[in-house]
Amino acid sequence: MRLRPQSLTTRVLLVSTIWAVAALVVIGVVISALYRQGSERGFQDLLRAQLYNVINSIVVNDKSVLAGSPQLGDLRFSQPQTGWYWIVEPIGEFNTPPLMSTSLGSGKLPIASLDEVPFDIRYERFYTTVDSFNNEVEVAETEVVLDIQGHTARFRVAGNRDVLEADINDFNRNLYLALSIFGFGGLGMNALAILFGLRPLDQARRSLEKIRGGESERLDGEFPREIQPLASEVNALIDSNRRIIERARMQVGNLAHSLKTPIAVLMNEARVLEAPHGDLVKAQADAMQMQVQSYLNRARIAAQRESVLARTEVEPVLERLVRVMRRLHPEKTFVLTVLPHGLILAMEQQDVEETVGNLLDNAARYSADLVRVTAHIAPEGLHGKDPGRRNWITIEVDDDGPGLEPDQIAVAIKRGRRLDESKPGTGLGLSIVREIAGEYQGTLDLSRGDRGGLNARILLPAVS
Repeated sequence: MRLRPQSLTTRVLLVSTIWAVAALVVIGVVISALYRQGSERGFQDLLRAQLYNVINSIVVNDKSVLAGSPQLGDLRFSQPQTGWYWIVEPIGEFNTPPLMSTSLGSGKLPIASLDEVPFDIRYERFYTTVDSFNNEVEVAETEVVLDIQGHTARFRVAGNRDVLEADINDFNRNLYLALSIFGFGGLGMNALAILFGLRPLDQARRSLEKIRGGESERLDGEFPREIQPLASEVNALIDSNRRIIERARMQVGNLAHSLKTPIAVLMNEARVLEAPHGDLVKAQADAMQMQVQSYLNRARIAAQRESVLARTEVEPVLERLVRVMRRLHPEKTFVLTVLPHGLILAMEQQDVEETVGNLLDNAARYSADLVRVTAHIAPEGLHGKDPGRRNWITIEVDDDGPGLEPDQIAVAIKRGRRLDESKPGTGLGLSIVREIAGEYQGTLDLSRGDRGGLNARILLPAVS
């Protein structure tokens, strides 16, 4: 799987940096290559000029011998083993000693074959060779007819390529230094320009985080015209979502109010009926009331569970529920632990109260002495029915009661089933908790706790 930067700023900076570095490298290589070509042409031009100076300085005297003393104005032609030489050699039947610069001394200068390096249209050729002193030299060579008798000589002038390479290396060093300074400066300015240009997006991101955190209800701030339509659409979506939620709540309330009176009439009439008919009607009316309330709660949760406005701080709600339980069960000990502080659930407060309240009530009724409530961030890799959500909170209610066996747990979470008929209740508590948690894509798990009692763990969505 190919990894991609999640941050738009990082992505833009990465792409622009890679492009800038690649462009600078290419520019440096091209400029260096062009300078080398120009330097080599200039070096050859220098050798050509020195070659024709030598040609103009050499003559054939009346004894048919090569004569002349070229003055090239360069001391390197007179210093030994410098790699700067001139040589004049007779060709054909022209039998005379060759002339050469004192810098060559007793050394030799190899000649490239005509097959390897032929003469050009100006009857010149240039080639690279190594002299007797291991100097790499560039040679300019031509052949000239010196007089009307047809005396011909080969003229060669050699220059040490170390001078050329040193000049090119010095240029490359200065070039790369200048490009590095320009590159780092350009990358810095490029980064500043990108950060400044993307600042409105970062402002929009912070505003969205405030909305998700419950600190704000709209995208606030001045945005450029490219982003303003998006901000306006998000604000319109939030307003529409709020209106939908309010309308759903109102409809749920109206339905509950319309059903409340008929159910109350049935329950009142059941009291005056003789048994067993009165008991049957009352039981059915109670069941109707429970079912209606359960489905109304599910409708209300479904209407607002995807809302970014549903936010509930965990610690205050749990503290309030524990205080109520301590008053209802003064003989029991309740211990609350919330770490870290400031946990926020992406749920409505009354849904949090109903889920945890049912678990606390169940634990208080069946515990021997101690009930522990713990809230913490879910471990890495633990998620509910929505694996795409990265933030989850685990709330555990643990008691020291008799607990439940695995087969009893399967029965306990079924709607209306009670394992202990001697305890008051309807048998709906755990099923309601499971349904509410499920509506928020969470889970309810029951197991035997460390103290032998029931450990109820609910996994609920947290604010990102």
